[in-house]
Amino acid sequence: MPRTIVRFFEYETSLTPQWGVQFGSRIAPLSLQANTTGELLAHHWDTLWSIDDADATLPIAVVRLLAPVTANQQFICQGVNYRSHVVESGLRVEDFPFNTLFTKASSCITAADAPVVRPPHVQLLDYEIELGLVLRRDLPPDTVVQPDELEHWVAGVTIVNDLSARDIQLPQGQFYKGKSYRGFGPVGPGLVLLSADEWKRWPELHMRLGVNGQQRQDAYCADMIHGPAATLTELSGLQDLHAGDLIATGTPAGCAARAPGKAAMFVMRHFMSDATKWQLFKRKSAGNPAYLQPGDFIHASIRTDDGVIDLGVQTTAIVAP
Repeated sequence: MPRTIVRFFEYETSLTPQWGVQFGSRIAPLSLQANTTGELLAHHWDTLWSIDDADATLPIAVVRLLAPVTANQQFICQGVNYRSHVVESGLRVEDFPFNTLFTKASSCITAADAPVVRPPHVQLLDYEIELGLVLRRDLPPDTVVQPDELEHWVAGVTIVNDLSARDIQLPQGQFYKGKSYRGFGPVGPGLVLLSADEWKRWPELHMRLGVNGQQRQDAYCADMIHGPAATLTELSGLQDLHAGDLIATGTPAGCAARAPGKAAMFVMRHFMSDATKWQLFKRKSAGNPAYLQPGDFIHASIRTDDGVIDLGVQTTAIVAP
């Protein structure tokens, strides 16, 4: 069975973060020293699996859950990695035989239920539900990761919301800048550890995101273009990866951002300057009610349809500065 790891502090006893294993509405606190997600996974793996529900004595109602990925870890992302999202972006899947990779600042990581401030200069704030992979151990350079050995390299999965300021990201061509404001990376509520057999079911994970009760995104991870094993293999040939690092694997269709029609795209591409094109984009997008506003409430979940693998629920409020 999957095992949910949480990071938290108790409201009335200590503001020092602790680790625990969640069983339903209770937590089994772990008596160990691990300041980071990497330390926890690299040095206490057997302990995480040795706890049982009889040790769960702490009601979850008396704790404040924190992101299960600590801010020292790398936050790596895949873009245009879902067929449905490629299509809604006005692009063609066959034009993306390559993996689109970028990073978010780890300082944007926040708890699954923490309010997120929309910066005053950002008007086009978008959501992106994503499956997050958390590495179990360091990945040596040029490692070839096979699809049937994910459990050796990846500890588990978590929910990521890749919040994005489209009016920064797209006109300026800066993914990092548009996606890295503080709070733009809700992660959790927990890190769900998977067994070898459970890893085989990652394509069955069902992602759903709603805003103010309205369903916006609804897709299965099987829609991914570049799967976890291929992505880990490519990353190992590119950079150092360490235990606890987070990889967000892309988002499906349903984002607020929409591509213009083919005729409009032709006109913009051939008859407009970049400056004019992006001024038009921002002016037209300003009337799109799907972009997030202060007061909006996001509800995001990822689970298999039979409920065997359940990553929990993110509940994020967007607030004004």
